[in-house]
Amino acid sequence: MADEQIHISRLSLSDFRNYASLTLALKPGLVVFTGDNGAGKTNLLEAISFLTPGRGLRRAAYEEVAREGAADGFAVHARLEGPFGTCEIGTGTGRGAGVESGRRIRINGANARGAEELLDWLRVTWLTPSMDTLFTGPAGDRRRFLDRLVLATDPGQGQRMLDYEKAMRGRNRLLVEGGRDAGWFDAIEAQMAETGTAIAAARVEMVRLLAAMVGRLPDTGPFPRADLAVAGTVEDLLSQKSALDAEEDFRALLAENRWKDRAAGRTLEGPHRSDLLVRHRQKAMAAELCSTGEQKALLIGIMLSHARLCGEVSGAAPILLLDEVAAHLDASRRGALFEILEGLGSQAFMTGTDPVLFDSIAGRAQMLHVAGGAVSASDDG
Repeated sequence: MADEQIHISRLSLSDFRNYASLTLALKPGLVVFTGDNGAGKTNLLEAISFLTPGRGLRRAAYEEVAREGAADGFAVHARLEGPFGTCEIGTGTGRGAGVESGRRIRINGANARGAEELLDWLRVTWLTPSMDTLFTGPAGDRRRFLDRLVLATDPGQGQRMLDYEKAMRGRNRLLVEGGRDAGWFDAIEAQMAETGTAIAAARVEMVRLLAAMVGRLPDTGPFPRADLAVAGTVEDLLSQKSALDAEEDFRALLAENRWKDRAAGRTLEGPHRSDLLVRHRQKAMAAELCSTGEQKALLIGIMLSHARLCGEVSGAAPILLLDEVAAHLDASRRGALFEILEGLGSQAFMTGTDPVLFDSIAGRAQMLHVAGGAVSASDDG
């Protein structure tokens, strides 16, 4: 369990999805939103996910997030309580220049220099139904999943990725336009090699730390152990040599592959092509070959281990957003999940259409009912 707890004590929304205006007083620990499909439960989790860098748990364009007919974008405001005392965070879109593609962020009344400043105050991670296909879907989904895990303990990963992608876009443009200036290529590839190796090294370190955390789980626990590895050109180099040598080898590879990349019109090798590999340890089976129930249990196990890791690294467990997580778990695993969440010391937000799924934590969780763009305390809350 983390030594310090951070929780959202108040959440206010303005013109966010189906909410014209909403203010919620929230408690530490478990918070459950129940209601019909389409009532706006996931929208509440998405609002909280905007308290971390990126485009939220749906990865939606900001114009899609603002309520239809809203005159001036959306706003999310949260009051945090933690070892630091109280912190006020506001974010949203509207008129004026923003710090992240139109999104403005204010922390304790001052404009933030960048979205990464949010990570100085809280970490937010999530599990959504769309992630049920994580192990069978494209490598890009698993890569983004891994990078978000990294970001929760290593805030610099976000800027590294932005720098790498900017340099790669410049290189790709030179390739497509037929650029022949070796000096330009050398400069861009040196930057890609530096940032790309740092990205890969952070991923390798996360997998190492997470594997150690997973190794502490009991053999017969409710959520199976996962064996994790990251496969990619630079990650493979790092397994064989020092970061400095891996960076030089990657730079040389980019130079050597110019003719091949020119034919393809894009950069074919690098951390933008890496993949996260997951195996069910007890079954010695690749995750993509497991049943859907086993895949769900593996993913939950990884997320819980990551939450423990965040607590040990940063001293405070992350805020967890678990959308419809209980619906496909049997009663035994549901009970085990609730018990683990309470032990983590996280503020964990869960959603579900059926309040019965949460009967075992009635009186121990804040139970809220969502309907028609409004949220009220349920009979159990």
